[in-house]
Amino acid sequence: MEQHPAEPLVDVHAHFVTPWYVEAAKAAGHHHPDGMPAWPAWSPEDHLRLMDAHGIEQAVLSISSPGVWFGDREASVALCRRVNDYAAGLAAEHPDRFRFFASVPLPDVDEAVAEAGRALDELGAAGTVVMTNAGGVSLGDPRVAPFLDELDRRGAVMFVHPTTPLGWEPTVPELPRPMVEFFAETTRVLAAMLTGGEAARRSGLRTVVPHCGASLPVLVDRLRLFAALQPSPDGAARIDAGLAHLWFDLAGTPLPVHVEALISHVGTGRLLYGSDYCWTPPGLVADQVAALDTGWRAESHGPWRELTATNAATLLAGRAAH
Repeated sequence: MEQHPAEPLVDVHAHFVTPWYVEAAKAAGHHHPDGMPAWPAWSPEDHLRLMDAHGIEQAVLSISSPGVWFGDREASVALCRRVNDYAAGLAAEHPDRFRFFASVPLPDVDEAVAEAGRALDELGAAGTVVMTNAGGVSLGDPRVAPFLDELDRRGAVMFVHPTTPLGWEPTVPELPRPMVEFFAETTRVLAAMLTGGEAARRSGLRTVVPHCGASLPVLVDRLRLFAALQPSPDGAARIDAGLAHLWFDLAGTPLPVHVEALISHVGTGRLLYGSDYCWTPPGLVADQVAALDTGWRAESHGPWRELTATNAATLLAGRAAH
């Protein structure tokens, strides 16, 4: 592994794809996933090369959008198990380099609970990955609550990834949905969970939000404002209590504006590094790391590599590497 003088990174927002997963997704109509031109190429060897180039000691792999639910329950459950078995095998082959967040077949809550239990207890998963909606059922939908309650009971880590929302077609259909719709979708789900008190209530659940919290950093004060207009006197307090259970990765374009807005609300104790590889090409991963190396305000926030690595160790504590 290439030697870096700085603290080795832990990448909590790292994706993988396999030929058979892409084949299943295309069979379900996802030829241009979320409006992107094509599926990315990925291999463990390419991923390890990227990690070595940037001082990434360990990556926590997950399946990105469109996830594993394609409408057929049996097929989705089988695909989910195959994805998790593959990731567990990869982590076993490279125990110091790869871990994984297990996919679950939401919106089938019973199957999702069962697969989360299998992955956490038998496969050594570091946590679970969920889409902001599955089959049109939002993560904030009351029907999903039993699954979230089970993760809360376990004190588990849940990585939330955006996906195409329902009703996106009349907006700007020529744009790839990750450009704008992913941020809107993430923010809607977070706003519902924060204002409704669900994020505050689940004090054991460690939720990782990507992309510096999407639009949440510039809307937190607005959420508090509307909470103050509600009959309940503790609405703003619920929002702040919920924020205290959220962790945020730096994937995307954190500097110069986004991460500073986020830090103004949540501080630096729950910031994490995320590359978003393989959906983010290697060149853009390099650009993001370089921007953090040169533009991060270390004098006020501390060294970003050491900070995010320490935070990742705290987040993932309690689940030893497989």
